[in-house]
Amino acid sequence: MEKTINKNFQHYQAAHCENGVTTSLLKNIGVDFITEPLAFGIGAGLFYIHIPFVKFSGGPAVSYRSMPGTVFNRTCKALKIPLERKKFNKEQKAQEFLDAALKQNINVGCQVGVFHLNYFPKEYRFHFNGHNLIVYGKENGQYLISDPVMETTTSLTPEVLNKVRFAKGMLAPKGQIYYPTKAVDISRDTIEKAIVKGIKINTNFMLNIPTAYIIGAKGIKYTANRVRKLRDKVGIKQAGLYLSQIIRMQEEIGTGGGGFRYIYAAFLEQAYNYIPKDEFISISEEITRSGDLWRACAMQMAGIFKGRITEQKHFDEIADKMFEISDIEEQSFRRLSKIKLK
Repeated sequence: MEKTINKNFQHYQAAHCENGVTTSLLKNIGVDFITEPLAFGIGAGLFYIHIPFVKFSGGPAVSYRSMPGTVFNRTCKALKIPLERKKFNKEQKAQEFLDAALKQNINVGCQVGVFHLNYFPKEYRFHFNGHNLIVYGKENGQYLISDPVMETTTSLTPEVLNKVRFAKGMLAPKGQIYYPTKAVDISRDTIEKAIVKGIKINTNFMLNIPTAYIIGAKGIKYTANRVRKLRDKVGIKQAGLYLSQIIRMQEEIGTGGGGFRYIYAAFLEQAYNYIPKDEFISISEEITRSGDLWRACAMQMAGIFKGRITEQKHFDEIADKMFEISDIEEQSFRRLSKIKLK
């Protein structure tokens, strides 16, 4: 049976799938300096949006990060690394292209649906199509998989890989694959400019997008106001289900609320090594505090979902924390916007 393996491929575990895939794909072509925080920051991954007219698994469509695919694209482009990204209409064409890439020892990033990933524990198999993984080989009829949220590599049959690559619904991946096409020399100047560009894009996302009442720092207050009114509007049971969906989006699905704040804080600390601005360190501490508050919100929302706390004051406390988070993130990005960078 045909065997195609990139023997030099190295698996890297990460906190989040697309950050991890980006970091791994770049490290495996020799971009040694890249880290998950640097990829996330250069790729301007931090975000917030609450889309009131879209439901996800019966709850609010809330995301704490930019659209899937954007971290990889922005990071490569900022570092002047050529990339390839393709979508397909037919499974056969998608599989043939993947097989051809593997024969050329190309490690391929894939956007997939989570629900049919059989190496995931059942409780984590949601209808979420924004997950990312790497296919780095094929052996004994199985595709070799490096999923950065897993400790070790694994494998999938062609049938399962096709199913997750062509999952239906919101963010349908359509067989999407992506990868850097060649290694390039990256100067320190290019890295510094990439960091600056990432910060400027992210600052604009969090502060300046039109219709910002549902986006960025203001979007967090929009969610807070919805939470404050939940108990009276829909009752305890439905309010608990609503909040459980926010928890899922924040802590389990790849939109990563509090965790992304910690990664961005780490990015600012690492950015300091290239651009030594003292403000990076103090703003990093504030973003970390925002992450702590997001986690505290999740704990309190879980208490309401489980029926342990049910009074209006508990909803008010969550909303108040969200207002504090919004203020922290708005002030942090305003401070970043005022730093004299390159």
